[in-house]
Amino acid sequence: MESLQGKTALITGAGKGLGKAIAEALAKEGVHLALLSRTESDLLAVKEIVAGIDSSLKVSYAVADQSDFSSIKTAIASLISEVGVPDILVNNAGVGKFGKFLDLEVSEWENIIKVNLLGVYYVIHEVLPGMLERKSGDIVNVSSTAGQKGNAITSAYSASKFGLNGLTESLMMEVRKSDIRVFSMTPSTIATDLAIGNNLTDGNPDTVLQPEDFAELLVSHLKLPKRALVKNVEFWSTNP
Repeated sequence: MESLQGKTALITGAGKGLGKAIAEALAKEGVHLALLSRTESDLLAVKEIVAGIDSSLKVSYAVADQSDFSSIKTAIASLISEVGVPDILVNNAGVGKFGKFLDLEVSEWENIIKVNLLGVYYVIHEVLPGMLERKSGDIVNVSSTAGQKGNAITSAYSASKFGLNGLTESLMMEVRKSDIRVFSMTPSTIATDLAIGNNLTDGNPDTVLQPEDFAELLVSHLKLPKRALVKNVEFWSTNP
């Protein structure tokens, strides 16, 4: 397994839940962090946690709206000016609203697609040129099993994640010859605010995947030798 010590990771949706767990796990590996989220207070809390893990690590953050290209462009330019082009990009930010097709408002559909699909495109658009110039990098897109199989109440969310899976595979085929690894991580329900708030854990969040489980698996894949690329990681709870 390769060491991640001294590398830099940019994490979107880094303020809480899955993003926070990923930040903590990477900090334990000695990775400098560039954090992106909508809420500054959440980012400051994560920065404090990371300082407690390893005070020598550089931790920069920027506040941005994932659904707005101008906001993302400004924020990532600021982060790159501070920490350089990241070695690792984790596209974790996402939103979800569940219900029957006609019960969701047009604005809710638009926001889900903007954040979960276009937002990932916006972030990669700003980071990829530097990775291509350097001829190295890891881009991890956090998808969902809802992007592999539709459900009666997941039309908008599934549409965004099916699209994300297509983006991921296509980009992987495009940039792998530049020694850039692009892969998706596709978990079933994880006990985050999104899942608990939408009653996706059947009232028992302790039996489903935890953010820390996901973060540990992510780290193990990032540490694979650079000659090895896992196209997609499908990750399930054993007995939810």
